[in-house]
Amino acid sequence: MTDIADATATGADGLFHLGAPWADMDAWHDRVAEIRRTTPVLRVDAPEHAPFWVLTRHEDVFAVSRDDGHWKNTSFSVLGPDAGYREMELSGFVPRSLVQLDDHEHTSHRHVTNDWFKPAAVKHRQPRIDEIADHFIAKMRAMGGECDFADDIAQPYTLHVIMDIYGVPESDEPMMMDLTQGIFGANDPEYLGGAENADQRVLGAVMSLIQYFNEMTTDRRACPRDDLASVIANGEVDGCPMGDAERLWYYIIVATAGHDTTSFALSGGLEALLRNPDQLDRLRHADEDAIVRAADECIRWTTPVRHFLRYATEPTTIGGVDIPAGGRVLLSYPSANRDEDVFVDPMRFDVTRTDADRLLSFGVGTHFCLGAQFARRELRTFLGKLFAQIDTIELAGTPSWSESHFVSGVKHLPIRYTFR
Repeated sequence: MTDIADATATGADGLFHLGAPWADMDAWHDRVAEIRRTTPVLRVDAPEHAPFWVLTRHEDVFAVSRDDGHWKNTSFSVLGPDAGYREMELSGFVPRSLVQLDDHEHTSHRHVTNDWFKPAAVKHRQPRIDEIADHFIAKMRAMGGECDFADDIAQPYTLHVIMDIYGVPESDEPMMMDLTQGIFGANDPEYLGGAENADQRVLGAVMSLIQYFNEMTTDRRACPRDDLASVIANGEVDGCPMGDAERLWYYIIVATAGHDTTSFALSGGLEALLRNPDQLDRLRHADEDAIVRAADECIRWTTPVRHFLRYATEPTTIGGVDIPAGGRVLLSYPSANRDEDVFVDPMRFDVTRTDADRLLSFGVGTHFCLGAQFARRELRTFLGKLFAQIDTIELAGTPSWSESHFVSGVKHLPIRYTFR
């Protein structure tokens, strides 16, 4: 076995636990590719963080994700400073979403909304997704040939799709956008708002969402509608009403994860296309199958969810490195999605790639992303419509990436374009 000390990095220069390194993804991938080759299971000792091991290979991330008997999510599935975990426990705001629940709790709570996310149900909503995509294509036309695609189009498009499913009024969408950024992008100075630090921003956003969804629960219990909010408000687990904490966190995870991840895949995918004109040209007259492959490549390339943690239930060994009982590993999805042992020429963006479907962007196993079908359909719909109508499109400035180690991607994408 490998001596643990041989696979240890003091802080790893913040590559996995700080926000700033994610603002330059080319540099991040260059450095992590070297780690993947030399110390694929890397112990990190970082200030204010208990030790954790980073899994950088596709094989290891896949294996741990599938083995829910020996690896648990727990309430602390997102990497953060130890003090933040303690503050959550003291405040009573320990997350209880599908991400944090395990075993029967996870399965029984997932069942509450599962029917809404099955392929047939998602396909049934295609006409509405078409309408929303058409609206934002029209918005691009009205903007006169220039826009910030990430901020003006990708974010509000994906937000509108999930809020439409939810039953949230369109007038409340700007507030939901702000609160989502407060949870996922709190490490980015641009998204701090008036908060003094990231922890304060997250807590404030969660408190506002709790108040909003408490009011929604009261409304949907009194007057149920054909929307996802009504399903959650009236959901039962094992024959009993869902617990208050679990219900509120259910709302939060679907509202937040349901659009930020997809918007980053869309904006980051377009950014990659603009940097690779040969790939962009392939989509100008693409058929449906080609758009399907292109959407998967956008999701592999961008990998908006950067990590989740898993905790060992007993001592184990991964890649020759010993992990103690209770030890936590960080599943590095962006690294796994660029693994040379799985993907051909993984650092090349290729919309015709035949192995893109091996991506781990949605996780795998019991915690496979509930909204994966919606995310894929939203990307396919928008890309298909855009490239059926666009004549010219190019960068009109320098793209910028959000500084978040959990969920992040291209946050600003200035483009210049003309339609046919």
